[in-house]
Amino acid sequence: MNTVLIKNAKIVNEGIIFEGDVLIENEFIVEIAESISPKHSSCKIIDAEGSYLIPGAIDDQVHFREPGLTHKGDIASESRAAVAGGITSYIEQPNTVPNAVTQEILEEKYKIAAKTSYANYSFMMGGTNDNLEEILKTNPKNVAGIKLFLGSSTGNMLVDNQEALEKIFSSTKMLIAVHCEDEATIKNNLERYKLQFGEDIPVEFHHLIRSAEACYISSSKAIALAKKTGARLHIFHLSTAKEMELFTNKIPLEEKQITAEVCVHHLWFSDEDYKTKGNLIKWNPAIKTAEDRTALWEALLDDRIDVIATDHAPHTLEEKQQSYLKAPSGGPLVQHAVVAMFEANHQGKISVEKIVEKMCHNPAKIFKIEKRGFVKEGFYADLVIVNPSLPWNVKKENILAKCGWSPFDGYNFKSRITHTFVNGQLVYQNFKVKDIPVGKRLLFDR
Repeated sequence: MNTVLIKNAKIVNEGIIFEGDVLIENEFIVEIAESISPKHSSCKIIDAEGSYLIPGAIDDQVHFREPGLTHKGDIASESRAAVAGGITSYIEQPNTVPNAVTQEILEEKYKIAAKTSYANYSFMMGGTNDNLEEILKTNPKNVAGIKLFLGSSTGNMLVDNQEALEKIFSSTKMLIAVHCEDEATIKNNLERYKLQFGEDIPVEFHHLIRSAEACYISSSKAIALAKKTGARLHIFHLSTAKEMELFTNKIPLEEKQITAEVCVHHLWFSDEDYKTKGNLIKWNPAIKTAEDRTALWEALLDDRIDVIATDHAPHTLEEKQQSYLKAPSGGPLVQHAVVAMFEANHQGKISVEKIVEKMCHNPAKIFKIEKRGFVKEGFYADLVIVNPSLPWNVKKENILAKCGWSPFDGYNFKSRITHTFVNGQLVYQNFKVKDIPVGKRLLFDR
């Protein structure tokens, strides 16, 4: 029997921090108490004094690039980076090659992950203008949801047929997650900047091309359609102050039919950072202004925004070093997301309890994930120990994403993840990932 006893931890769960011990047997948490004694000599003991013990983070939006784009990343490499970053479960998106828009292609991804994933996994079914029949075959018990691109991104998955969109929204009870940017607005903006700069548009204009208006038009339409059809809608990677008026904190999360996500990069960077970071922080939707960032923080803290995620989307450095129009959007984030939020805690922006609520509890609630996202007896032992005062520097040698770079390169974080457990197995300890891909397919209570 695999038995681990974590002693003297500051356990963070459901808005409370309390000092205590946690006993793991095989895959599960079996006891949480003020003090637990080891039951037998083979029990591994970890002293977590001075450190937080939090549930493993659940990242509801990643792009791990397999199949078809594995020069950028793959399920093994990116899930290793995830567990090093305290993310023990992830939901991956369908814009791989081929796009996951049939049940057969979707299941192929699950087969790969069953052999190679270091973290627990689910893969979203992709929607297109003409695959409603395939969407309706999706099993709500073992697939996280349906993903729709309402603005074009990596891959050719733009859903721009209003009739098709309405059919999808009205035909499935599954959670529909959307990327919201208005294509016509972006195209018009792009043409205007091309007239001014030709093909040499500076990256500083990215947030004006993929503008706040483009985001708001698309988000507000998606929300109107969800209200009309009764669809269960989750809006990914919100980036603007204006969109915040579309969401409410007047009802409990469990009763919300429309939920919202913000990503780490939109909380961390602003348009002022394009000067130094360039295409390395070129994301879709674009990183906007400092005012937008402030509004996102306010909405996150007052519960209009429900989840913090990464939109981890690696590209090679060579791809990113091309000119603005040629460089793809997206970047690696899973390894540094949790510590970036702990950095925000050091800066007085967010409590540790709130970090856990937004990165662990709420994704589990929104997707109805079985037995994960909490430090509770009977739940899977997906656990992370965070030392809040053990500084470290991000550098090429300790970046685990296959692309080998990070927008945080050179940054000194004050907090370090020292241990990560996935399904009761210690898979990561102090910069080393153990070669045991123990991730399981996520199951959903619906």
